[in-house]
Amino acid sequence: MDSEEDMLDAHDMESGEDDFYSGGTDDYNDSDDGEPDYGFVEEDADDSAMIASHRSQKNFCVLREEDIRRHQMDNIERVSVVLSITEVEASILLRHFHWSVGRVHDEWFADEERVRKTVGILESPVVLPTNDSELTCGICFDSHPPEKIASVSCGHPFCTTCWTGYISTTINDGPGCLMLRCPDPSCLAAVGHDMVDKLASEEDKEKYNRYFLRSYIEDNRKMKWCPAPGCDFAIDFAAGSGNYDVSCLCSFSFCWNCTEEAHRPVDCSTVSKWILKNSAESENMNWILANSKPCPRCKRPIEKNQGCMHMTCTPPCKYEFCWLCLGAWMDHGERTGGFYACNRYEVAKQEGQYDETERRREMAKNSLERYTHYYERWASNQTSRQKAMADLHQAQTQNLEKLSDRQCTPESQLKFILEAWLQIIECRRVLKWTYAYGYYLPDHEHAKRQFFEYLQGEAESGLERLHQCVEKDLGQFLNAEGPSKDFNDYRTKLAGLTSVTKNYFENLVKALENGLADVDSHAACSSKSTNSKSTGCSSKTRGKGKGSSRTGGSSRNPDDNL
Repeated sequence: MDSEEDMLDAHDMESGEDDFYSGGTDDYNDSDDGEPDYGFVEEDADDSAMIASHRSQKNFCVLREEDIRRHQMDNIERVSVVLSITEVEASILLRHFHWSVGRVHDEWFADEERVRKTVGILESPVVLPTNDSELTCGICFDSHPPEKIASVSCGHPFCTTCWTGYISTTINDGPGCLMLRCPDPSCLAAVGHDMVDKLASEEDKEKYNRYFLRSYIEDNRKMKWCPAPGCDFAIDFAAGSGNYDVSCLCSFSFCWNCTEEAHRPVDCSTVSKWILKNSAESENMNWILANSKPCPRCKRPIEKNQGCMHMTCTPPCKYEFCWLCLGAWMDHGERTGGFYACNRYEVAKQEGQYDETERRREMAKNSLERYTHYYERWASNQTSRQKAMADLHQAQTQNLEKLSDRQCTPESQLKFILEAWLQIIECRRVLKWTYAYGYYLPDHEHAKRQFFEYLQGEAESGLERLHQCVEKDLGQFLNAEGPSKDFNDYRTKLAGLTSVTKNYFENLVKALENGLADVDSHAACSSKSTNSKSTGCSSKTRGKGKGSSRTGGSSRNPDDNL
């Protein structure tokens, strides 16, 4: 259990095979509680979940609300039967131990008395029941008949009206109501959901039951809610595969480790830095530094996009100055170079007065251009992916039926088109994040950068060919008046491009997850090979000795001239 939880807390993604590419077949199994595999909800999902099911991952399961309630009740019943306690007491125990059945059993059998005291499940009441005709409420201190008095395992008497107010106030305070205790300040007896069902209003019951349901996911280290807006599905994750990308039935894919959108093969720390950089003001400042100069008087940044060197600051400053040397324009004229040049600037530049300023501007400009290069391609692939998802939906709802009619082919034999779109969607996601990877790849590692750019270029070229084939080439068959004899050739071509593109991206993903280690191993092998050849050549030369070459004078030792 501990090793499994540690893996869920890890922030460095482990190297492993993505089931989308490798087709992994590890079955889902809850090793903590020993629960049987309860299958995948995706089997009953509609077409909106095709992206999720396409990845064929077996290290997570998507849970609907009814699935969560069923597993919740199964756990409660198991604990109740094994420990011979009521279901109310079992639910209190499970909430305290974060819904871990195994831990409940271990702690209970190790020291039952300590667990009871900690959790608030008392074996005997603190206040013994009496046969009085009236009892005094411990909150309002009014006398009430016994039927108007309620208590939990401790026996402290409180009237139902005070109980209702106490429970309602606690529920409205938030999820802390799940750990509700007896109103008596000195008592730690737990209040179970039976008291809530008996005394709370319908509105409060609904809130309590919602908190109760959500606690099963939020208190469980192996479960999380899907972070997509408006999604009510939960993910049950089995650690151990090294792949943290999961796909919900709402078609949203995210990383289990950091809950950002799925970003394999890039690790979570790189994604965090990239997202922060995209939202930070640092690039704005770089743009200002690279493309503007401060007004010599008011210091406001001014951008020059065209025209001569005569600049006039905006009101109320209205200072007139030279763009090149930043000197007052009244000191300029024909003698200083006119409106499109500045002799003073050229002289000062030759003397090195502007070296530091120009260096800072050049550095800012280079940094901005580099960031813009990677960001534009990152954003472009995201846009292309969203367009591909829309095209997939259109293919599912319209194009397949139309194509089936035109080509007289059953829709079941046209799934290769959907497979191609799904491959494009996944590849666009991978390609998008490779640009974040490339931005943080150190410039001094030239061999790795060249290898990375080669793999990225090959994958991108393959993806473009596939995208064009499924987007443009398909049109001639959709608009045909009847069956085309070339359609079978198109099927073969598209299926082949899908497979080839998948292989390209499989190689790219593996290489990036391994930190481009193949470059280091190749360099090491090349070095060993070179050293081996060099040693062999030297050995042969020594064996022949001076003047022993069959080629005569061409192999003469230079020392012979001495």
